[in-house]
Amino acid sequence: MTTGFSKKNAPGASRRLALAAAACAALCLALGSPAAHADAAYPAKPVKFITNFPAGGPLDILGRALGDVLQKELRQPFVVDNRPGAGGNIGADLVAKSPPDGYTVLLSIDSTFTINPHLYASMPFAARDLKPLMIFSSSGLGFGVGPAVKAKTLPEFIAQAKAEPATFSSAGNGSPGHLAAGIFSTATGAKVTHVPYKGNAPAVMALLGGEVQAGILATPGLLPQVQAGKLRALAVTGRQRSPLLPEVPTVGELGLKDLEFEVLYLAMVPAATPEPVVQVLRQSLQKALALPEVKARLASLDMVALGETGAPAAERLAANQARYGRIVKATGMKVD
Repeated sequence: MTTGFSKKNAPGASRRLALAAAACAALCLALGSPAAHADAAYPAKPVKFITNFPAGGPLDILGRALGDVLQKELRQPFVVDNRPGAGGNIGADLVAKSPPDGYTVLLSIDSTFTINPHLYASMPFAARDLKPLMIFSSSGLGFGVGPAVKAKTLPEFIAQAKAEPATFSSAGNGSPGHLAAGIFSTATGAKVTHVPYKGNAPAVMALLGGEVQAGILATPGLLPQVQAGKLRALAVTGRQRSPLLPEVPTVGELGLKDLEFEVLYLAMVPAATPEPVVQVLRQSLQKALALPEVKARLASLDMVALGETGAPAAERLAANQARYGRIVKATGMKVD
């Protein structure tokens, strides 16, 4: 075996070593850039966005919008695959157990990680099985009622629900709307029966069809029906009024600050995914969120772009998890 050097070429060795060192330094600098790393071929095939709630909901709509942008940026298809069920646990578990190569990415709302661990007797995966890429946006919830409900304001609806039990739809067990329905009942004395659906879109359809009287649902799904006059929004759960529903009061204005809720939209990958691949995805998502057309799309869905990573994202999730844990304990909610 030869070493590449011999006594015969020794006089030029120092020069070659210097050149090699310079090349190594240049490579190390290049590796500092997420776009120029050892796995420069990524992505070399289509990437799958697993959304853990049904088609037609806010997560699905947002996933398709981001997928279109990332496809142009990274020159590979980003395909949305809906895997709903068990409050998002089914889709999240699928991604947690997928090969950690960057080709299977979870798009989820935070409740799968901030509410479900408190609500379900057991979880199919552990939080450490997934690595957060980013909290890319947030939205509030809207308190909507169907066309058969006579109440024009939330206080009127509360009075009616105290006299006669009301049915509430939510995006499913473990969704923010599920918790909000429990708080609503204990805070107001209204009699409420929670009816979980497999996502925001079917919950909105149940409200439209008269299967339930009210729903506490992500505003992006309620918005088109409210704007079309098919449903009425009595309140929103954000700290500020929605710019798209400026006439609708916040729950805080109505004296129900405990009902303030946000929905966070997350991207995650299997925990062992190489950091260079993680950085490519993070950078591409940041670029997408900065595009005017994506900002406009988010605004049309009553969403706020965040693009949070690292400590700010971890702190926001931890705060929500702690708060939701207290709510679950206080209300005694459980899911088998």
